Amino acid sequence: MSLARPNTDRFTYGDYRSWLDAERYELVDGLAYAMAPAPTRLHQRFVLEIARQIADALEGGPCEVDIAPFDVRLPEADEADDNVATVVQPDILVVCDPAKLDEKGCRGAPDWVIEVTSGSTANHDRIRKLDIYQRHGVREYWLVNPSDRVLTRYRLVQGKYGDPEVNGLEGVTHAVVAPVALDWDRVL
Repeated sequence: MSLARPNTDRFTYGDYRSWLDAERYELVDGLAYAMAPAPTRLHQRFVLEIARQIADALEGGPCEVDIAPFDVRLPEADEADDNVATVVQPDILVVCDPAKLDEKGCRGAPDWVIEVTSGSTANHDRIRKLDIYQRHGVREYWLVNPSDRVLTRYRLVQGKYGDPEVNGLEGVTHAVVAPVALDWDRVL
């Protein structure tokens, strides 16, 4: 993620939808953050294989997996979509409540979000998005670092993320919110 737009204007999903498709942004509490240029091949390989394993495990069940670009609107209350001030595009997300899904993407917190970090996005994912996902009730949040081969997992307990669980990308890791076991040998 690059820095916020140079001004301090606040934006909403209504503004966001009017911007040119040539540039992609995420909104965090009304501030626009330009998306990094196209991810690396390694990043995309990780996203593809993780999403493939999740999709295979969830087939036939109530949960759905999606990958970026995919808008996740995170309203503060019951405001109309055009007034939502936080819109993110996680690398991978799982939603188990079909009522949250529409043609625009997802309205409300996904059950599980996975961000594959890179040098340009790591701080945004570890700080801003961690806070946003906790505030909005994302039950499980994973940060996958392909370069260091490290997985950092957060689980929501009583509205807060506890201390992260940090593991190497080895063996099999089971998700808590969905019946998924990721085989890191297949990812790597």
